[in-house]
Amino acid sequence: METLTEIAAIIARHVSNDGFHATPIERLTLVRSSTVTMPMPNVLRPQLCLVAQGRKEVTLGDRVFGYEPGRYGVVTYDLPAIGHVIEATPGKPYLCLYLDFDPVMLGDLALRVPRPGAPSPPIGKTVSDAGTDLLDAVLRLLRLLNDPAALPVLGPLAEQEILYRLLAGPEGARMRHITSGQGRVAQVGRAIAWIGKNFRERFSIERLATEVGMSPSSLHEHFRAVTAMTPLQFQKQLRLQDARSLMLVQDLDVTTAALRVGYESASQFSREYRRHFGEPPARDIARLRASPGLAVVA
Repeated sequence: METLTEIAAIIARHVSNDGFHATPIERLTLVRSSTVTMPMPNVLRPQLCLVAQGRKEVTLGDRVFGYEPGRYGVVTYDLPAIGHVIEATPGKPYLCLYLDFDPVMLGDLALRVPRPGAPSPPIGKTVSDAGTDLLDAVLRLLRLLNDPAALPVLGPLAEQEILYRLLAGPEGARMRHITSGQGRVAQVGRAIAWIGKNFRERFSIERLATEVGMSPSSLHEHFRAVTAMTPLQFQKQLRLQDARSLMLVQDLDVTTAALRVGYESASQFSREYRRHFGEPPARDIARLRASPGLAVVA
């Protein structure tokens, strides 16, 4: 597909090194990886991810999402997930882009774009094939990287077109979850935000349900439908990811990191860490430091 080929060429032209690269377009990030990477945790933000070259997989709870050229993913909540590049070489690197959603722009468009006929499942992440209209809109935004004079004027219009294509497309109902303040899915969104702020503290499902105005059984059912996890599994992933970052970036020892994120037992932390990341904490951190290129978050 010529459009996708040009999208990949523009990304490659603007990112010569592996990693995440900010752009003059505020919410647009370009990504490159010349090798396959190990599974790495990350907290996904509400955003669009479009793969232009190479392949990756993202695991959310018990669900696995596959990306290949021309496929895009939509995330509607802050979700802990694990991603890794599964196809990339120095000669043909993995290339993708992220576009964070502007809630104000999205909310304004949601009022003007007709609602789709059927509601979408509430899962907070999905992957679909990009149609011609969406790819054309993405290409128009990327071309503005080569036209800085036009960027301030045409950039918001190009970004708005991408959001319009998403709202008018098969993921339109799911996109509206971001702007909705009513209903069960909105309550789950508030539960996700509450856990994100308080994951280091102990809490019960009853307390969380009270915080968001749901019964414990209803919260458990709808939370799992949106995140593919229970609230406590969600909390555990955030704790383990936070601890990994503390050990890797701040050089904390295992026990200190475990206590810092809310664990009362270093041995329990080590067991859960190994199940989640595949290695004991000290060995995992040593591996990441020895091979930083494998730790690119896709």
